[in-house]
Amino acid sequence: MGKYAGRMRDHTTDQSDQSDQSDRSGLRGDCERCFGLCCVALPFAASADFAIDKQAGTPCPNLRGDHRCGIHAELRPRGFTGCTVYDCFGAGQKVSQLTFGGQDWRTGSREHARRMFDVFPVVRQLHELLWYLTEALTLPAARPVHADLRRTLEKTEALTRRTPEELGALDVGAHRQEVNVLLLRTSELARAATGGSKKKNRRGADLMGARLQGADLRGASLRGAYLIAADLTGADLRDADLIGADLRDTDLTDADLTGAFFLTQPQLNAARGGPGTRLPGSVTRPAHWTARL
Repeated sequence: MGKYAGRMRDHTTDQSDQSDQSDRSGLRGDCERCFGLCCVALPFAASADFAIDKQAGTPCPNLRGDHRCGIHAELRPRGFTGCTVYDCFGAGQKVSQLTFGGQDWRTGSREHARRMFDVFPVVRQLHELLWYLTEALTLPAARPVHADLRRTLEKTEALTRRTPEELGALDVGAHRQEVNVLLLRTSELARAATGGSKKKNRRGADLMGARLQGADLRGASLRGAYLIAADLTGADLRDADLIGADLRDTDLTDADLTGAFFLTQPQLNAARGGPGTRLPGSVTRPAHWTARL
C-alpha cells in the first residue's frame, strides 16, 4: 500500500505547470490489486451492453475464483460490451487494499461483503472527481482558481480515506455540487483562453444522431451533451469541455480532440474512432477501434 498511497498523495502537490498526465496513474483501474468489485457490487440488465441480468452484490458468472474475468478476451463478442467501457478510476484497488485492508469479500463475513459493495460506488464517484480536479490543475488558464482546486482535491482525497461507516453515510451528491462549481469556472477560463464563446455553448444539448461532420466545436462546452450515435467525423473538438458528455456510439473518426479536457477513458471506450482520431494525452486509444479496421 505504501507505493499506492504515495501516488495518491502526489495529487495534493503543486502540479499547476505540468503538461503530462503521469500523476493520474493512481486514478486508473488496477485489476491486479482489486477483488473484482465491479463484477460483484454493480448491477446490470440484459441489453445491448450486457448479455444477462445481474443483481447488485451478486458475482458475475464469468468471475473466477481469483477475481479475474473468465472471458476477458471475448467480452465484446460474448455480449458484454458494457464491461469494456467501464473504469473505476482506481476505486477498486483503493477499497480493496486501503479501506478494507486487503480483506477479500469472499473470506469475510456477509456484513463485511455488503459494506464493501456499498462503499465501492461511493469511492468510485470520489475518484472520478479526483480525476477532474487533477486535470484542472494542469490547465494554465485556470490558474486563478488553482488554489481552490488544490484545497478541494485535498478534501476529496481525504474523503476517500474515511472508514467504511463514514463513507457509507457520506452525501456524495453535495460534494459533487461543490466540486462542480470549481470545474465549471475552470471550463470557462480554459475555453475563454482558446477562443471558446457563448455561441459554442452546447451544455446538455440533445445531439443524439446529429450530423456534425467537420463541425467547428473548438473550445465548445459539451458538458452533459447527448451525443449518442452522433457523427463527428473530422470534427474540430480541440480544447472542448467534454465532462459528462454521452459519447456512446459517437463516431469520432478523424476528429481532433487535442487539448479537449475532462474527457475520461470510459467515455472514449464507448465511442467509435480510428487511427486518424487525435486524442489528448490523458486517455489512450481504445483497442477495439483498431479491431474494427
